[in-house]
Amino acid sequence: MEQNKSNLRRIAVDPVSRVEGHGKITLLLDAANHVHEARFHTVEFRGFEKFIQGRPYWEVPYFVQRLCGICPVSHHLAAAKAVDQLVGVDELTPTATKLRKLLHFGQTMQSHALHFFHLSSPDLLFGFGSNLKHRNIIGVIEDFPDLALKGVRLRKYGQQVIKVISGKRIHGAATVPGGMNKALTIEQRDYLLSNINDILAWSQDAVDLNEKIHTSHLENHSFARLTTNYLSMVGSKGELELYHGGLRASRPDGSKIFDQLDYRGYTDIIREEVRSWSYMKFPYLTELGRDDGWYRVGSLARMNNCDFITTPLAEAARQRFKTFGNGGFVHDTLAYHWARMIEVLHSAESIHDLLLDPEILGTDLVVKGEKREEGIGVIEAPRGTLFHHYKVNEDGTIKKANLIVSTTSNNQAMNESVRSVANEYLDGNEITEGLLNHLEVAIRAYDPCLSCATHALGKMPLQIELIGADGISIDRIEKASNGTIKHTL
Repeated sequence: MEQNKSNLRRIAVDPVSRVEGHGKITLLLDAANHVHEARFHTVEFRGFEKFIQGRPYWEVPYFVQRLCGICPVSHHLAAAKAVDQLVGVDELTPTATKLRKLLHFGQTMQSHALHFFHLSSPDLLFGFGSNLKHRNIIGVIEDFPDLALKGVRLRKYGQQVIKVISGKRIHGAATVPGGMNKALTIEQRDYLLSNINDILAWSQDAVDLNEKIHTSHLENHSFARLTTNYLSMVGSKGELELYHGGLRASRPDGSKIFDQLDYRGYTDIIREEVRSWSYMKFPYLTELGRDDGWYRVGSLARMNNCDFITTPLAEAARQRFKTFGNGGFVHDTLAYHWARMIEVLHSAESIHDLLLDPEILGTDLVVKGEKREEGIGVIEAPRGTLFHHYKVNEDGTIKKANLIVSTTSNNQAMNESVRSVANEYLDGNEITEGLLNHLEVAIRAYDPCLSCATHALGKMPLQIELIGADGISIDRIEKASNGTIKHTL
């Protein structure tokens, strides 16, 4: 539907609430409230890829944690895996590997618990258009105090795991090139084991709750639903793998685009596109092209892509998830929440198993090798597949860095979901806060971390708008990503 944009009314949801970082949604509507354009914008810029250049490689795992306070461990471990390669290490000692996995499971648990219980549960428990003053974590505490307490304790336990391994709950120090910096003591192990049974029970409760919410509300099945490609890591046997594995990409019908691909070859399979209206890039699979090659990552992608889960309770939950999808892929966007809680349960089971593994108390923590000029580390962060790629000079300083952050890979999908919701719920209707929250619900389903994802290739796109005292736009200037400047008003 073509119309001069100057004749359209612009509505902005700014900022999108209950997400990490700063983003906004813009709608262009005509006089009859028909939607002509709906976009999700990332409006902050962070230049980590640039300002770590010139720094020694061993500092990078600690610097990149500052990308985020919610998922610092994910960046720390992805960068550490890249640095391992820079020092010529392809395989760590068994104890170092298990300590890193323990750290990662703690991160996955705390991040998923935070997102569901604190950020998304108000929408799912009270309704997308419910009373704004009650649709928040305070309302959840008032109406569901036991549920809220379990959510707090699940996140707290994940943070305790992180603190034991790295010294702090946020921005700690755990890895060294080729391994880990300290062993786990018996006292620390026993401390984490002391309430693991409660954590297992509460994780199972979280899965049951999300399963009930999704399966019993028919409107949730179609809300912002997209039929897409999926990308994730899987283990060598096709199992769910969060720390290390091969890349698997699947079409919507479940057929494989590629499988068990060494992630160090990611540059051959993924391209990144820059668009003028967002600081976040748009990745796509090279084989399928820009129009058809976009994909989704994260818990939904991992649950669809994997063949099984190695821990029994989570595998039983995955089987019910697959039954809901009639044995095929589940494309419901809101099923991300259900999939996350299955991963919380898997994390709890895995933490339990690792703490009972005698090797977790080992003291052989570091491997040495011959230095290399390039290192690529990939991990399944809570929000999806995370790439860290570094090249170093002869003196060991970073000369080039590239990050493909999980949220970046979901960028096209988030925009498509916003358009879907806008056309289904807002088009032609009177715009209310409750209806606008439907757009935010679609974004929150992806648990975006916008601080992590904001960076652009080349020149930054920029828009400057001059607004008069009466609130009317007087002038607007845009600089495109190619540097072109034009007046658009």
